[in-house]
Amino acid sequence: MLTRVKSAVAGFMGGIMAGGSSGSGGNTGSELPLKFPYMRPDFLGLSPDEIECSADHIARPILILKETRRLPWATGYAEVINAGKSALNEDQACCEVVVARRRPMSYCPPSTPSKTPTAKRRNSLPNGEGLGLHMEHSRLGEESEGLVFHYWALFDGHAGSGAAVVASRLLQHHIACQLQAVIEILRNLASPPPTVLGEEPDCNPYLQGNTPHRALTRAASLRGATGAPGSPCSTPPPPRFFTEKKIQHESLVIGAIENAFKEMDAQIEREKQVFNITGGCTALTVVYLLGKLFVGNAGDSRAIIIRNNEIIPMSTEFTPESERQRLQFLGFMQPHLLGNEFTHLEFPRRVQRKEVGKRMLYRDFTMNGWAYKTIEDEDLKFPLIYGEGKKARVLATIGVTRGLGDHDLKVHDSNIFIKPFLSCCPEVKVYNLMHYEHGADDVLVMGTDGLWDVLSNQEVAEAVTTFLANCDPDDLHRYTMAAQDLVMRARGVLRDRGWRITNERLGSGDDISVFIIPLMYGNRQP
Repeated sequence: MLTRVKSAVAGFMGGIMAGGSSGSGGNTGSELPLKFPYMRPDFLGLSPDEIECSADHIARPILILKETRRLPWATGYAEVINAGKSALNEDQACCEVVVARRRPMSYCPPSTPSKTPTAKRRNSLPNGEGLGLHMEHSRLGEESEGLVFHYWALFDGHAGSGAAVVASRLLQHHIACQLQAVIEILRNLASPPPTVLGEEPDCNPYLQGNTPHRALTRAASLRGATGAPGSPCSTPPPPRFFTEKKIQHESLVIGAIENAFKEMDAQIEREKQVFNITGGCTALTVVYLLGKLFVGNAGDSRAIIIRNNEIIPMSTEFTPESERQRLQFLGFMQPHLLGNEFTHLEFPRRVQRKEVGKRMLYRDFTMNGWAYKTIEDEDLKFPLIYGEGKKARVLATIGVTRGLGDHDLKVHDSNIFIKPFLSCCPEVKVYNLMHYEHGADDVLVMGTDGLWDVLSNQEVAEAVTTFLANCDPDDLHRYTMAAQDLVMRARGVLRDRGWRITNERLGSGDDISVFIIPLMYGNRQP
């Protein structure tokens, strides 16, 4: 077992990365076709030659948005490939304006959207250049029958780029499809969402103390309900008074994003049977709707808001350490998932056979603190969660606990699946843009873990604030240049002893992707 664990940890830290990153992002020798070819973000407008040149693990050129291109809200973007961990850049990014049409949920395709998708992408570039997506003026009226939302997303792939590529193409469509079911409700902010879809809110006669005079449903009649023919009493039931939880409109958007992540994960699982979709990915998304930013995170990427020199965290990293209790509880409730080779208990270090019968520090899913227990033979198994910080692993294999994909991932040289311990459900945090008047230097920074591994929130905030303060406020390219500066600070400079950043600290050898989104444009939206 120990040999297996050592091999698994070594493989995940570098070995299996190279094995799962051919030019297509697929497994070597796979006979299944690709769902989508490997790519860099569409909005970068790179040619195949430029994409090939960007995959230089020695020079590590930083890719940025070209000056002739614009993203919604003049968003800035920059990325750089890893220092050799994998052949390809396994990060993916997406930035679009999406229209969710007023159509029934049945219109939403179960897999790839058709040529006339529900979520029609709309270009925000001047004169419609760049992305090749056009919307005629005659069709703009359709937006009044739907919901328009802005969408930014970062996906950090592992063990191959397949899942990240698929998610970057399709997750926004799943969000649009989920929003379709509640379009009418979200367009009517004056009325609270009805508890039962199709009923007018606050019109329940029981809530108002009125006795209903209406025909009973067939189901109620069959149950012999009061007032039904043949029931002990044919008189209407007495008024019932009870409270009803009030649901806010933003909760419907949160629910749509959460369900979209689950649908995206389910689609990847289905289509792995017919397409070559390798590995898994973390996902960090931002949706602008109803004057608010909805930040959804499943993984270890991060988003922060920098406002008037204040830092507001907008996401939480999901790692083996941060989700220890959830994972341990699952292992306790379903021990078969541990394959008789792992224990759900945590110890400060590996338990040795000579320590059986002695009392040793431990903790389980009910504990934040530590206590002593008598060591038994069962405790000699490898811990479900082992290691600290960035070296912490679930089942000695993976360092993130939420994301998309990874349906086939197993513990090395075993038949123990890891997916049951991984969640695709995001945490969604909400920021109301209408509560503040934002200036030109107030931004939201999204970054994959390659950025945050070497720079703290404070360092990122100081770098962005300082850079923007020295730029022309009317220069729309300033946010892209700020993103480039941020990536450069995290990557560092190649020296004899590797990539180095400030104070000769080790730079990031991981893929790095960064969005910088100016918030003042949210205040200007209708």
